[in-house]
Amino acid sequence: MNIVQITPGAGGMYCGNCFRDNALVAALRRQGHQALMVPLYLPMTLDEESTRADTPTFFGGLNVFFDQKFAWYRRAPHWFRKLFDAQFLLKLAAGKAAKTRATDVGELTVSMLEGERGNQARDLDELVAWLKEHVKPDAVFLSNALLIGFSRRLKEELGTRVVCFLQSEESFLDSIPEPWKTRSWDTLIERAPDVDSWIAPSRYFAGRMSERLGLPSEKMSVVPNGIQLAGYSELPHRITKKPGETLYLGYFARMCADKGLDTVVDAFIELRRRNRIPHLKLRIGGGCGPGDEAFVAEQKDKLQAAGILEDVSFHPNVSRAEKVAFYASCDVLSVPAKMSESFGLYVIESLAAGTPLVQPEAATYPELLSDTQGGVLCGPNNVGALVATLEPLLLDPAKLRTLGEAGRKAVFERYTDDLMAERIIGALSHPRTEATRPLRVPSPGNNRTTS
Repeated sequence: MNIVQITPGAGGMYCGNCFRDNALVAALRRQGHQALMVPLYLPMTLDEESTRADTPTFFGGLNVFFDQKFAWYRRAPHWFRKLFDAQFLLKLAAGKAAKTRATDVGELTVSMLEGERGNQARDLDELVAWLKEHVKPDAVFLSNALLIGFSRRLKEELGTRVVCFLQSEESFLDSIPEPWKTRSWDTLIERAPDVDSWIAPSRYFAGRMSERLGLPSEKMSVVPNGIQLAGYSELPHRITKKPGETLYLGYFARMCADKGLDTVVDAFIELRRRNRIPHLKLRIGGGCGPGDEAFVAEQKDKLQAAGILEDVSFHPNVSRAEKVAFYASCDVLSVPAKMSESFGLYVIESLAAGTPLVQPEAATYPELLSDTQGGVLCGPNNVGALVATLEPLLLDPAKLRTLGEAGRKAVFERYTDDLMAERIIGALSHPRTEATRPLRVPSPGNNRTTS
């Protein structure tokens, strides 16, 4: 198949969606498909080799912003607009974007969802014209539902099939203030019929978004995310630690409250206060942008006040090799996200390194840990429940190794990038099977949990 993957770049921030889409394009190419990565907005920050090549960036971040703010700019000469697509300017914009919150971009979100009716209609025309001239795709993959405004024009002008992935849009849209939150959801529901196929990374999220968007079951498939195993496959076999050896609790995700970093820090402080595991240390890794620095400083202040800051190490914005080594260095990992996670790529990355997890009984975690047998659910998402589950597990290194080995085996068998690519092509070619039925959820409301 000839496939175009359209993916928003996150500038200097690490983005799980970018990682997943880049791995998918690489896997599709290895399997003989023609797959083209088309980036949007800002440069993509990846920890693997980019599949973008020399494809231009469309919807340049500065042009999108100016289109939203100034009516005259939408009519500006093409040469003038192209000046603001210079890479050095986009890199500067990326630094500013890292400080942008969902609460600040409500009006822009609605405009982008409106597609040809929005303020960025000219940018959409340029993207469609370029694809029409250079590519004849059998299918266009949209990285997430926030790009649904492209669908109508893509189908009209290219006669192609449009496939939309679902990747954590819910928490973003629910964080937008009114009236933009309601307008965003209403526009997304209105545009949903423009998409030919939807693919969710988990049964949980498929069911949840099917409810919120009113999607017909025959258009929804579930294909779990997969990762490239290079680096993980070379890790040595783990040996069960002996009593008294240093144990490491890990956290690896964006260093922010939404991902639950404060919950892990508070749990670590309580575990050390109890002193049943005096040799326990904490390792914190993941993306940390300018907008996260104040929150991280608050966590360091708490640890300093508890007198244990020296037993905590921070590893922001690491390379791929450093990420693999980080996971392998931990004995157990926890990312108690307070948002409606569609998947949680860190779960299978951690398990690929043989490191089990303790996660709240929420979102997609029960589904992933049940399938991999690579961790334990702690029940509610709060510090007390996390401590109550972590402590006996850390006191049982043999159990940690058993869980880690089971999870690693499951990832190598069922969560690879090649298998993900095969399943996506299969989902487009064959009717949805019983195995890909979405879970039905009782409420379409916010899925945040308390900490």
